Formats: sequence, C-alpha cells, structure tokens
Amino acid sequence: MSIEQAREIAGAILYEGYLLYPYRHSAIKNRQRWTFGVVYPRACSEANGGLDSWTMHTECLVAGQSDTSFDISVRFLHLLTRSIAEPALARSQAQLADECASRKAGNRFLMAGQLAYEPWEEGIEREVSVLKLPLRELLAQPWRTRIAFSSGRLVEYPADPQQPVITREHQPLLGAMVITAERVHGQNNIDLCKLGVHIENSTPISSATSERRDAVLLQSFVSTHTILHVYQGRFISLLETPEEFQLAAGTCQNRHTWPVLVGYKGQQDTMLSSPIILYDYPQIAPESPGTLFDGTEIDEILALRILTLSDEEKAELREGDERAREILERIESLSPEQFMKLHGAIRELSLPDDESRHVSRSSPLAPIQGYAGKDYAVPDSLRLAGKTARVGNKVRLHPKARADAFDILLAGKTARIEAIQQDFENRLYLVVTLDDDPGREQWDERVLPGHRFFFYPEEVELLEG
Repeated sequence: MSIEQAREIAGAILYEGYLLYPYRHSAIKNRQRWTFGVVYPRACSEANGGLDSWTMHTECLVAGQSDTSFDISVRFLHLLTRSIAEPALARSQAQLADECASRKAGNRFLMAGQLAYEPWEEGIEREVSVLKLPLRELLAQPWRTRIAFSSGRLVEYPADPQQPVITREHQPLLGAMVITAERVHGQNNIDLCKLGVHIENSTPISSATSERRDAVLLQSFVSTHTILHVYQGRFISLLETPEEFQLAAGTCQNRHTWPVLVGYKGQQDTMLSSPIILYDYPQIAPESPGTLFDGTEIDEILALRILTLSDEEKAELREGDERAREILERIESLSPEQFMKLHGAIRELSLPDDESRHVSRSSPLAPIQGYAGKDYAVPDSLRLAGKTARVGNKVRLHPKARADAFDILLAGKTARIEAIQQDFENRLYLVVTLDDDPGREQWDERVLPGHRFFFYPEEVELLEG
C-alpha cells in the first residue's frame, strides 16, 4: 500500500505549479513555470557557473540483511511544445509547416479569424526504474542505468476542417541514474547501510540553446523526484532519527531533494525523495476532489475562485490546456455537500489531562513546571537549566518539536531573546532573532527586529555573556 501512497503524493508533486489560478495561458503567473526539481543539461549548468544544477542527489539510511533488495524509480516531466494553428481548411500543409516554424522561432501569436493562439508547454510523464536490485550487488559496485528519450512530433488533424490543427513536439533527453550503497557498520551481517541515488542530465545542447531558458527547459528533467522501496529491510527517518542512528544520518548528503517516509504512519519500506520539503508520512486530504496543481493551497479557496471566473475566462480555460479544462468541469459539478467537506475537517481530537490542563495531549513537549492551572502575567524572565534568561540574552537553538522545516535549518544557530510571550493555553514561548540574519543590519533591531522565531524554553540553551 505504501507504494501506491508514494505514487499518489509523487503525482501531486509532479504537477505542482503546472498551471496556477486563474489557469489561463494569458495569465502572467503562467508565462514562466517549472521551477521545482529541474535538472538542467550539464553544458547549460557549466556555462552559467553551476547556478543551475545538472544533478540531483539523494542519500538515506536503510537497515537490511543478506536478501535485502530495492525498487527504485526516477520520475520527471519531459516538456513538449504544443502549438495550435488556424483551421486546416484555410491553407495547405506546406503553409501550416512554415507558420508553425515561424511561430516557434519568434514565440509570436498566430491569428486565426477572431482567435489568437501561441505555443504552450505541456509535460509528458517519464519514468526510469530498476526493480529488485540486490543490496549485496550495490555494496560490491554501483549500478548505473541510462536515461534516454528520443525526440518526437505529433500532429493532430481535426475531423472538422474548421477546427484548429494541434502540433506537439519534444526534444531528446539523455542522462543517467547511478545507485550506490555503502555499509555504515556491521561485519558478517549487513546491518546499516547508506543508499545513494544520483541523477544527472548529460543532454547535449547548442550554445544558442543554453542562452534561452525556454529552450533549455525543453531538454531538462522537470519536477524530478525518486521513489525508493525496500524488500526485507527498513528505511530510517532523517527527520525523526532514532538516537543510535543520528551520527550516521548526519553524514547523508541530499542535494536539491529531500527523502521522507511514505505510507501509513509506522511503515518504513518506502521513501519519496522530492524537491519539495515534506514531513514523514505526507497525506493527500481525502476531502480533496482532485488536483489543482497547488498542493500547498486550500482547495475551498481555489474552488470558489474558479467559480467567480467570467464567461470569457472560462471559455479560455476550455479552449486551452486539457488539464485546466478538467479542473473547471470538476469544480462546476461539485455538489453543496462536497463543498461543505472542503470547509474543514478535524483529524484528531484529544482532551487535556488533569495534570496539564493548559497543554493538550498532542503537544510535542511537556508543559513548563510552575505555570499551570490559570491565566497568569507573562514573566519578564525564565529559568533555563538553573539559570535566569531575560530579553536580550544570547541563546543557542535546539529545536525538538519538528514543527516545520526551519527546525532542521535552525538547529545549532545562535540567537537573541527579543520577547517572552504566551498563547491562549498559557504556554510560554521565547521570541528570538538570529545572530546571522542579514536583515538585522538594515534597521534598528530593538524597534523593528528581523525575522522572528518562536521556541519553547526547553528548546534553547542559554549562553554566557
């Protein structure tokens, strides 16, 4: 089941940002897309000093044994240019070819009666997989698999000669997936290993192509991600790493991607490594009626906005991208009951216990001793490990709650206490600003502090001086 869930999550990521509200080609926000998980051609990357990476690299920990094996799949979108020409009845096939070439070169609109058409980028799903790859073989030597997709061109001639002709064309892609494994510890039996998946794009391009972003993207791997499944073994979380594996987890290098566990909570046989940072066991809301190409947005808001589009805007959707047309038809067919499900849902409900009425059971950290029972005035100082901490003191951050990705990025950084605050459950927080925040140099820190972060008192270490 975890493989199916991984593919469901991966499918949402694959088309993240594919087409954004208001889902029209003419919208400015839809003129430049494909910003997630792009693996560019090597020649392009080297030409711009490595700013655009030509590789993606995943490393994770796996506990295995002599018969452990893997299914590993690399998935991405292969972009194609979709061109729409005026009705075939109006001209010959030679004229059609000339106009398509002219439009592609200049990226101009082509007038057809009262309609204006322009080239558009769509995506073909590509996948390269290695199945039942034994861990023993990987420990002996790396496994290299070629990524190769040829160019192609498809012309759709309508049955009705008054309808436009659609041409889809894609460029060749060339690259490789390299899978490695090394033993972290263990002698006779395979115990803990580091598994690596390296993706590279070696597609040859011309110097003229490297200077045009739209042309480069046609020969790039877009929305690239990796699905890893283990047999007779288990993956180790890099987010909630058990103490005995933390040293090994710190050696894992992930570039332009991040692996998380996928499936039902507690399962450890599948990982998804994606360019979008997720938590372990991400889920798609069961209330969602379908993809909206924006997994971080609220379905209800987007659905209501789609219904407010004018008739002219909806007509542009129907005449444009097929996936956008499907979104419009789906939203317009939603029943009132389905809309109500989008308004909100309670996943878990836990009641506080008698000993800590001000903190719910779901709180990841224990309540602060001495402040329970009733509302109280916010103190001007706190005791941290037997020492008094006040506004202005320097601290070192040690996040424990795993509230978001910043808890990984901020670990070990030094900061200053800007304020002590409380929430409606009488929980105390330290409000801090980072010492290395460049924004702090642009204004008076005391009047207008930089980016502020909230930490539980037990997540900070008071520094001397």
